[in-house]
Amino acid sequence: MSGYGFEYHGLRLVARGSGALWWPKGRWLVVADLHLGKSERMARRGGPLLPPYEGLATLERLAAEVAALEPAAIVSLGDGFDDMAAAGALDEAIARGLADLARGRDWIWVLGNHDPEAPAGLPGQAQEALRLGRVALRHEPGPGPDICGHYHPAVRLAGERRRAFLLGADHLILPAFGAYTGGLACDDPALTALVPRGLAIACGPRPIVLPVGLSPQRRLRR
Repeated sequence: MSGYGFEYHGLRLVARGSGALWWPKGRWLVVADLHLGKSERMARRGGPLLPPYEGLATLERLAAEVAALEPAAIVSLGDGFDDMAAAGALDEAIARGLADLARGRDWIWVLGNHDPEAPAGLPGQAQEALRLGRVALRHEPGPGPDICGHYHPAVRLAGERRRAFLLGADHLILPAFGAYTGGLACDDPALTALVPRGLAIACGPRPIVLPVGLSPQRRLRR
């Protein structure tokens, strides 16, 4: 799986086509919004029934990144679980998969709005936020510069919705890594307020970089 390398406030980073962020210097693999247990949570709350495979599909994609990169640490940037009850009711195969992926490396659960507490009985440690130099790693955007998730940014290419990294001057917003997660268009007011101008990096086998926040006339001149 290819990636797009870029500099962000002194950090050399790679936006992977999978939707994961790679920090080569420290060998950190960063993902956001796994939302494990979403199908269980929706069934429990009387919502639409979804095939109960999203957790395994998410872990398969994460395992492929681990096999390719051999990270020293995995960081989940919040909403690793769809809610705390889902964290406590994980399928045994998912719990075993998490344990396998965490073996021999650090695992950090950054707390999110869906999972505001440390998950019990699972590998890793929970923290409110982390820092890499000047950059904060947190679930929701705050005073920049930061790397965050929460918004599930996406773009449309040839009529297809693609998950996307949204890169601005003060915020790097990661796409949702979990299966069955929706997306918010990068030109939605909630996102343009955070990144009025920058780049969208569409996920896929070959990441595609698009300017955001520029007028059509400016785009034509480039």
